[in-house]
Amino acid sequence: MRQTRLIKAHAYGNDFLIAPEPLAPGNDEAAFARAVCHRHHGVGADGLMFVQRRGAAARMRLFNADGSRSEVSGNGVRCVAAWIALDEGVSPGAEIVVETDAGPKVSVLTAVADSRLTFRASMGEPTEIRQVELTADGEPVNAVVLRVGNPQCVVIGAVTEERLRRLGGALAVHSYFPEGTNVEFAEVEAPDRVRILIWERGVGPTSSSGTGTCAAAVAAIRYGGANRHLSVSAPGGTQQVEWTEAGLFLTGWAEVIADIDWPHAVRS
Repeated sequence: MRQTRLIKAHAYGNDFLIAPEPLAPGNDEAAFARAVCHRHHGVGADGLMFVQRRGAAARMRLFNADGSRSEVSGNGVRCVAAWIALDEGVSPGAEIVVETDAGPKVSVLTAVADSRLTFRASMGEPTEIRQVELTADGEPVNAVVLRVGNPQCVVIGAVTEERLRRLGGALAVHSYFPEGTNVEFAEVEAPDRVRILIWERGVGPTSSSGTGTCAAAVAAIRYGGANRHLSVSAPGGTQQVEWTEAGLFLTGWAEVIADIDWPHAVRS
């Protein structure tokens, strides 16, 4: 049986599997993603990325842990960039371009500390930003909805595990979002500091999210009085977001942790 190579990487605990080669004919990509991402029966990850390398550039296609497709992941882009940077032996200042379904993302390597590589990544311009009132679990919710390459729903206010569990899943599949959405609960603690909890589409609660971090920053800047350069803290750690005339930039680290041979086929 043909083995499939998988690279495991994470950014602030938001973990991904990278498949550098396409599956053999007859394999179901969505079923494969569900199998390898399973926390008990598989390797375990929040998502699987099929990546085609072209030197220090790549094209990625992302599947969530439940087998659904996603346009882009900010943390996933940096995981791919970290794998390429290590493989190519590049130095700080190098640019790595990762093509996604939400367009190209350019990551600039800024620092290497042990196994963690820090990048400043261009995330594009946020779009379709607006405030809406939704009802979730019988409760009215004032939310900021937008796209950061993928759909986002940010609720500014109290950030508690209880609200995340009760409202996050309901909002993620709310009828207002035909594609589903990522959800962030965000508290503006200071003009330069925001704290978030995340419910990721197709995954559930996650320790971090790159696009969610960007979305929370945009909502906090536009409607919460935050600065245009700020820190966003999630359970996995803190990333930096800048919203400039050139768009959003996300700075944080990623780490490659394993090289795996997966022996099982998943047939359609």
